[in-house]
Amino acid sequence: MVIFPAIELKNGLCVSLRRGRMDDPLIWHVDPVEKAREFARTGAEWMHVTDLDAVDGDDRNRELVIEIIRQAGIPVQLAGGFRSAEAVYEGVEIGAGRIVIGTAAVRTPDLVKRAGRLYPDQIVLAVDAYKGKVLTDGWRKTSMFDVLDFVRAFDRTPLSAILFTDVGVEAEETDLAMSDVASVAAATKTPVIASGLVRSLDDISTLKYIGTIHGAIVGRALFNRQVDLAEALDVATPRPEKVADFL
Repeated sequence: MVIFPAIELKNGLCVSLRRGRMDDPLIWHVDPVEKAREFARTGAEWMHVTDLDAVDGDDRNRELVIEIIRQAGIPVQLAGGFRSAEAVYEGVEIGAGRIVIGTAAVRTPDLVKRAGRLYPDQIVLAVDAYKGKVLTDGWRKTSMFDVLDFVRAFDRTPLSAILFTDVGVEAEETDLAMSDVASVAAATKTPVIASGLVRSLDDISTLKYIGTIHGAIVGRALFNRQVDLAEALDVATPRPEKVADFL
């Protein structure tokens, strides 16, 4: 299972959102570029970056995002504001390894399908869910789409992954519920990445044990030191099953 250490950017700073609220960010006083390098030095194969300002069409973090991509030393999965073919093209051109499309997939699903054909293995479908429905606009609006039906609608699109976030868990800080992400993974052949579910090494072990989860986003838990990245990578690494000795 792949661990994606994550950085969320707002006003050029590393942040985490309290209960998913854009107007109430928790600020981490670290250098985003150096943090990206640290992830690579620790052994991460990928990292995830979300430009929260870009969600609202603000490009103030553009140069910082480019610097992170160029300096990280590992591929970057980039999210935030990809709602047009031009935006996707620009994301690929600046060197992002993968582009994450969320809200636009609900409003203009053909954008995802075209992008998947143009950039095979580089497009990630983001599915933010609450009570079985897909959310848009940074979790602020509820669509009429059922999560599993929505995922199945992209079955023939050559996506690199589906990024699934259970907003009920992340925003309300309720007990972890792994069944929804397992259901999504069972409904598609596309690799599924879990987001918003990891607060401890035990959570990584649980996701790994499910067996159908391709990866996990780990952000706030790294910054507040609930999870050590080196230990997370070790837990997520597959190991051969023990075989009984026969005489």
